[in-house]
This record gives sequence, structure tokens and C-alpha cells, in this order.
Amino acid sequence: MKIVDVKVVVTRPGRNFVTLKLTTDDGLTGLGDATLNGRELAVVSYLRDHIAPLLIGLDPHRIEDTWQYLYRGAYWRRGPVTMAAIAAVDVALWDIKGKVAGLPLYQLLGGASRDRLLAYGHASGQDTPELLDSVRARLAEGYRAIRIQTGVPGLKAVYGVHTKGAGSAPVPHQQARPRVEDWDTRSYLSHMPGVFETVRHEFGPELPLLHDAHHRLTPLQAAQLGKDLEPYRLFWLEDCTPAENQDALRLVRQHTTTPLAIGEVFNTIHDYQTLLTDQLIDYVRSAVTHFGGVTPLRKLFDLAAVHQIKSAVHGPEDISPVGMAAALHLDLAIHNFGIQEYSGHSPLAGEVFQHAYTFTDGHLHPGEAPGIGVDMDESLAETYPYERAYLPVNRLHDGTVHDW
Repeated sequence: MKIVDVKVVVTRPGRNFVTLKLTTDDGLTGLGDATLNGRELAVVSYLRDHIAPLLIGLDPHRIEDTWQYLYRGAYWRRGPVTMAAIAAVDVALWDIKGKVAGLPLYQLLGGASRDRLLAYGHASGQDTPELLDSVRARLAEGYRAIRIQTGVPGLKAVYGVHTKGAGSAPVPHQQARPRVEDWDTRSYLSHMPGVFETVRHEFGPELPLLHDAHHRLTPLQAAQLGKDLEPYRLFWLEDCTPAENQDALRLVRQHTTTPLAIGEVFNTIHDYQTLLTDQLIDYVRSAVTHFGGVTPLRKLFDLAAVHQIKSAVHGPEDISPVGMAAALHLDLAIHNFGIQEYSGHSPLAGEVFQHAYTFTDGHLHPGEAPGIGVDMDESLAETYPYERAYLPVNRLHDGTVHDW
């Protein structure tokens, strides 16, 4: 068996997605997600101009060898563009292998370690009453764990908070430049404990609550927030501080028992080394799509398991149904699964990417279709062309650019 065709499809059924399609000489196809939110065309070029010519004629069964060939062979390693491109190839190859075997991907990874996957949804509000309504809506949809994000008095726009009736995840804005949001750490730190006190009073102590600080705090500020939120028993505090400086998490860990989740912007296992070996976090957050695929993410989870750290794959709407499906197969197979982020996709995306995975009673399952269980309607995809769009940027009140 050989790869005979490599195609990159860019479509926008609600938001931009980049999909790699590999075809073998006996007609089997495999799909991989290469979406990099706000920088999609950089990955498109990497795939079309640099990787596609290398894949023609390769044996699709040699997944590990192909992964090493693309990672080590380029010399210029790592980074989100490279790793998203490699991830698309890796997932497409696993998709093909599953179809050859006639088995869903999770069976090739050792079979199921559980029957279903706990998912968490997103609740947000410009103010606390609107937030409480959003929590009620997520509960009505069946979610059993919920991420809490809210507006902050004095700030016009805050990450993860959307106007009433909007979707659960931020959609990149179609404009010449990114939208500018504002930020004030003191106001945020003062406001959040009261928000969680109100949510706990309304919904009780048993509902798992999560919160994303989105890299905006210094280690000392993160430690303060974690300590202030301890009475509300969070499931986790996510991305409390930029973790590229892995040692910075020591200060946070020393001052709070609030569980910590890190890693959605990480691309390789090297980004986690100290965090794992010194047990400075509790959950790893990397996505299949941005970490080089199923092959390296499985290795990360195995190393995390040695240190009693669990998985929590990044799963916003900008991970396409292809990337989501691959994540769910991996979730089902590994022993140290923690929780899966799931904000769903637009109905249009569901039409373009028809998938076997399901969401029922707050839990996900990848389904039993061979491979990853996603089919792409290419004709329909072509009717939703790419549109340039950016995620927001963030500035302090004095105009200084801040982490978004």
C-alpha cells in the first residue's frame, strides 16, 4: 500500500478549518486536522509546499517512522505551525490504519479503558446573573462539569465571555486587524472569588467547576488566585500563568492546593518536562491537533501517568470535528484520562464533517466506525470558502499589550 494523493482542504462552515486528506493506491482515505486558529494559511503552505511532496509513495502503515521523518528530517523542529502540520499527517495515517483493520482507532491503541468520557462545557456571562443563566443552560444540555468565565467590572471585553445568545467559544473576527480587549489584573483578582461563592451557593458543592485564567497572571498573582479560590473546591484552575518558564509553577504550587491545568499552547513533550517530573501540575491540556498528533500525545500521557497527572485534551470549537474525534479515541484508550473539553461545533460544521462520536448525558464516546469515524463532504466544504480572521489581542488600561 502506498500514498498516492495528498490534498489540503480549507473551509469555513462557521469558522476556518484546515483538513488534510491522504489517499492510498487502493482507494482508502484518511483525514487529519491542521487548524491553527488565526494562522491557518501558514499551516496550509507548510503542508502543500513542503510536506505533501514527501508523502507520495510512502507506506501509510509506517506511522512512527513517518512522524520521525517529518519531525527530525526538517531540522527546524517544534512550533505550532510545524506540529499542526505533522499532527494532520499522523491522524490521517491512523485513520487509514483503522480502516484497513476495520476497527475504531481506540481499539488499535489498546482498547477502551472506560465506557464513556466526562466532558465539560463553557458557561459565561457579562455579569453574574447572566453567568448563572448560562450555567443553567449548560446543565439543561446535560453537562456535568462546567467552566466558569465572567465579565469583570470596569472591563469592556474579557476572554471567554460572550454576549447573550452567542456561542460558547470565541469566534475570530473578520476584520483588517484583531479586536482589542482590555484588562486589569487587580479588578479580576478582586472579582473572581465572589463569583465562585455565588455559583457555589446557587448550584451546590458537588458540581465540578473549572476556570481559565488564560495566561494573564504572574506566578505570585496566580498563587493568590488559587489560594482565594480554595474554599470553592475547583476541579481546576487553568493556565494560571505563562508556563514556558516551567520553574515558575513552583511558587504557585507552594501556595495553593487548587488543582492546576496547563498546556494548550504547548507543542512538544519538552515543554512539560519539569512540570511533569516535579508534579507541578495536575492535568495536561495539549490538543492532538497542535501537539503533532496521536503518536506523540500518547507518549506525553504515558509520561504524565507515571507522575499521577491526568489528561485533559484542549477541545474548543477551533479544533475541527476531525481533531476532536482523534482526541476522543485517545481519551478512551489511555488509563489516566481526566476530562475532555467540549463546546461542540456549529450545525454547518457537523454537515461538512459528519462524525460518529456522540455527546450524551454529559459524556462523549468516539463511536465504533473504523478509523477516527469522520467523513468530510468536500463538495459542501467548497461552498464555505476561507475568510481571513483574527483572535483578539489584549491591552492594559495604559495601552500596554498583555497576554490574551
